[in-house]
Amino acid sequence: MSTYPALAVFAAPARKRGELWRTVMGLMLIGVLSWGAVFGVLALIGLRLGELRFARLLTEIARAASPEGLMMLLATFAPMVLATLGVTRALHRRSAATLFGPGALRDFLRIVGPLVGLALLLAPLAALDGNVGRSVPPLTVLSWMPLALPLLLVQVGAEELIFRGYLLQQLAQRFRSRWIWMMIPSALFGALHYAPGDFGPNAIWMVLWAAGFGCLAADLTARAGNLGPALAFHFANNLSAMFLVGLYGQLDGLSLYTIVINARDPAAVAPYLIIDSLSMGVSWLLARLILRR
Repeated sequence: MSTYPALAVFAAPARKRGELWRTVMGLMLIGVLSWGAVFGVLALIGLRLGELRFARLLTEIARAASPEGLMMLLATFAPMVLATLGVTRALHRRSAATLFGPGALRDFLRIVGPLVGLALLLAPLAALDGNVGRSVPPLTVLSWMPLALPLLLVQVGAEELIFRGYLLQQLAQRFRSRWIWMMIPSALFGALHYAPGDFGPNAIWMVLWAAGFGCLAADLTARAGNLGPALAFHFANNLSAMFLVGLYGQLDGLSLYTIVINARDPAAVAPYLIIDSLSMGVSWLLARLILRR
């Protein structure tokens, strides 16, 4: 904890009613409530659309290969936000605002601009890659931004509230070791990115990349004592991956450029995974520098 003095303040609200059984139950409730809401809404839509049109809608959401599909996919994270806030309030009897920590908005605004700026500076370098091609016209991307950016914030907010908010707080108030409060949420976060159907033998590397991202986001959260830096870190990363340079067939409905490679081929994916990891590390270091000011 001496490395992260602000972490004690961030985790303090979770100390009351912080039993492990309550944390496990909270995670289960968040999952049941959020996915139950998503499937419930989809079921109601399916009753109105009919079987064939409903199947097309589900495919569009799953692929997110069009602007409409991507927007609908991002919107499915809204119930997760509401479930996390509601479970914190009902099960732990504490304000849902404590998940964000003191000064979260301030630190988010301090960091998000420079990180997005860095992503915008790096994006043109992708044009030098022979596997990268133009995808969605710039005017189309810009026309969707008033809706896409708030929904992107919902998506990253849902994941940060659960893994770097709720779960990190619940574990940090009981355990001093970062191997527990940092690694367990990050391992779970990484496991949710396991997609062997999309990435084949590369799926495990995607899990490890996501787990590493989770550790860096947890480090920023613990240093700041709030979710602001992790939200900015996550927002800039996903904005780059979804709207600037995306992977063909992977949430690329509004990508300016796409990388066209065989995502199941380790040799083809390895260089891009290394570049992404280096970019992620630079963004993390930049966020660290801003926090020290």
